[in-house]
Amino acid sequence: MRHCSYFLSFCLFYFLVIPHGKSSNTSAVCVDIINQTCKTCADESASFNYNFCLTSLQTVPVSHATNLQGLALVAMELALQNASNTVSSIKELLTNTTSFDSFAFACLEDCMELYLGAVLTIVDSVGAFLSEHYINAKLWLSLVVEAATTCEEGFAEKKGEVSPLTKKNHDLIQLCNTALCIIHLLTHDIPS
Repeated sequence: MRHCSYFLSFCLFYFLVIPHGKSSNTSAVCVDIINQTCKTCADESASFNYNFCLTSLQTVPVSHATNLQGLALVAMELALQNASNTVSSIKELLTNTTSFDSFAFACLEDCMELYLGAVLTIVDSVGAFLSEHYINAKLWLSLVVEAATTCEEGFAEKKGEVSPLTKKNHDLIQLCNTALCIIHLLTHDIPS
């Protein structure tokens, strides 16, 4: 998983140091870009969590002085980190076979498969984004949202079953929604 982080760090460096400009949206802007971006996304969608967006993106110091492209990469790297950490958490949970009944254990196995796929899909999304294939990047990030939702819903199929991954699923969905919104903002003014 470390090679993915190195790759994304290089990509972030690429967008921060080398000027890229197709429109005014991609030029470097003031340090308030996180607040402006999260507010714009929240204004466009009632289900978008402004506070989550703001808090998450602020954890990466470089995000305060980047452009929208760099901010999208920060959101995708955070999503990748979340998905990778969730894979590790699921592995730990699966080693403790006495803590879960057969239904919960099967759900965890399903979630493991979904999250392993999500990690690869996020990496593919980054590649598509860097190649300016924004439609593919958005499609693949949407698939990651679907994977986290499916993981969570699996536990709900049995009455009274509580998912041990609820927060991780929610966080991944929110991080992907943040990246999706930023990509939308980037492409909103660019003709297809």
